[in-house]
Amino acid sequence: MINIKRYGTLCLSAILAAAFVLTPAVKIFAEEGDTAADRETQRQTCYAEPTDSNGLTNWPQGPAVYADSAIVMDMNSGAILYGKQIDKPHYPASITKLLTTLVALDHAKLTDKVEFSQDSISFLQYGDAHIGMRAGEELTLEDSLYAVLLASANEVSYAVAESVGKQMGGDYNTFIEAMNEESDALGCTGSHWTNANGLHDEQHYTTAHDMALIGAAVYQKEAFRTIAQSLTHQIPPTNLVNEVRTVNQKHKMLWPQNANYYEYCKGGKTGYTDQARTTLVTMADNGELQLVAVVLYDFGSDAYTDTRAIFDYGFNNFSKVMLKDLEKADGVRSYKDEENAYVVLPPNVKFSDLKAEVKAKDGSVNEGTVTYTYEGQIVGKADVTLDNKKSVEKPTITKGTEKTGTTTDRKEKESRPVVLIAVVAVVLVLVTGAVAWIKYKQAKSRRHRRKRHRRKTSQKKKKP
Repeated sequence: MINIKRYGTLCLSAILAAAFVLTPAVKIFAEEGDTAADRETQRQTCYAEPTDSNGLTNWPQGPAVYADSAIVMDMNSGAILYGKQIDKPHYPASITKLLTTLVALDHAKLTDKVEFSQDSISFLQYGDAHIGMRAGEELTLEDSLYAVLLASANEVSYAVAESVGKQMGGDYNTFIEAMNEESDALGCTGSHWTNANGLHDEQHYTTAHDMALIGAAVYQKEAFRTIAQSLTHQIPPTNLVNEVRTVNQKHKMLWPQNANYYEYCKGGKTGYTDQARTTLVTMADNGELQLVAVVLYDFGSDAYTDTRAIFDYGFNNFSKVMLKDLEKADGVRSYKDEENAYVVLPPNVKFSDLKAEVKAKDGSVNEGTVTYTYEGQIVGKADVTLDNKKSVEKPTITKGTEKTGTTTDRKEKESRPVVLIAVVAVVLVLVTGAVAWIKYKQAKSRRHRRKRHRRKTSQKKKKP
C-alpha cells in the first residue's frame, strides 16, 4: 500500500532541494576585480528586489535592504511584520550555533562537562574561528556556550555536540539528528543541518523564517539571554591549560561605543562564510514588542544597517491587539494564557480582516492552537483550550467574527486514498476500454480477411 503522507513529504523535499541546487546564484556582491561602478550596480540590484510584505493591502511599506532574505518576527506570537524572500534557502554560517545552543540546553545542564576529543580539533582549517582548545581539555557547558555564542568558536561547538550527544546515549551524529528534529518541531520547513558550527556544507541550509523561529525559541531560555547579552567572559584555566581565556562579544549592536549599537538589542549571533556571506540574527525588546530580525546573504556592515532599518520599521508601525476582549474563533473555548494572547497589527488592518485557523494538538481533544493570518501572512498564534461541543478536531477557518467555512486535515488525509483509488479505477477503465477496442478491431479485420478469402475461392471455382 502506498504511504501517501511519506510520498508527499519526499516529493516536497526533493522539490526544495532541487530548487536550492538548480536556482542560479545571482551575483549580487562585489568580487575581486569589480570596479566601484560594478559594486554600486550590484548594490542597487539588491535594493530593488521586492519586499514581499509590501504587497499586502494597507500594510505599511517597509525599507529596502541589501540582504537577499530578511524578516522581522514577533518572538512570542510568531507574527511576521516584515518579509523579503523569507522561505528562500541560504547557507546559515555561524548562526547555526543558535540551534546548537538550543539543543544543548534542552538535553544537558550548564554544569555538565564538555570533553574535547581529537575529532573536535582536527577538522579546523586556517581562518576558522576558535579559542585554541586542545584534545583532552574539559570545560563546563556554561563556559562552552560563552565560547560558542560570543567567540563563535567552531571547535567548541563540535565538542558541545559530541559531549551532549554522548549524554543522549549516542554520539556527535545523535546531536545533529536532534538539531533536525528540533528544527522540524519548531515548524521549520526549509532547513537541513549537517553540523553544529555552520562551516560550509552544501546540505546544510536554512531560511530567514526558520532562523526567526529558532531565534525566538532559544531566546526563551534564561541561560541564553544571560550569555547572549554579555560583552565579555573569562573562561578559567582547564585541566590542561593553566591560563584564562577571554572571549568577547562579536555582535556589534550590543557594544555601546560601537557605531552599530542599538539600544533595544538583547542578543543574537553573527555569521560569515564565503558561500553564506554575512548572516545575522538579532533579538530586540523595546518594552512592548520582543522582535527577532534575520538577514541572510548580506554584506559586511550592511547587515547591521539592514537590521536596524527593519527593527525600526517594526517598532514604529505595529502594536499588539489583545485577544481576550475579542470574539473567539469557532472551536476555541479559552486562551491558555489569556492575559498574553495577542496578534500584532499595523493601524490600517482590523481584527475583522483576519482569518483564524484552529487545530487540535496531536493526541489531544482539549488543547490546540489558533493561528491568525492576514492575506496569508501570520500575524499571531496562541495556545488554546478547545470547545468540545464544536468540531474541534478539524481546523476551523474564520474571517474576523464571521464564519466562512471549514477545512479539515483529517478529511484531506482520508480523501487522498479515495482520490488515488478513483484515479486507478479511471486508468483501469481506460485501459480495459482500449484493450476491448483493439480486440474488436482485430476481430473485425479477421472477419474481413476471411470474407475476402471466401470470395477469391468462390471465383476460382467458377472459372472453366
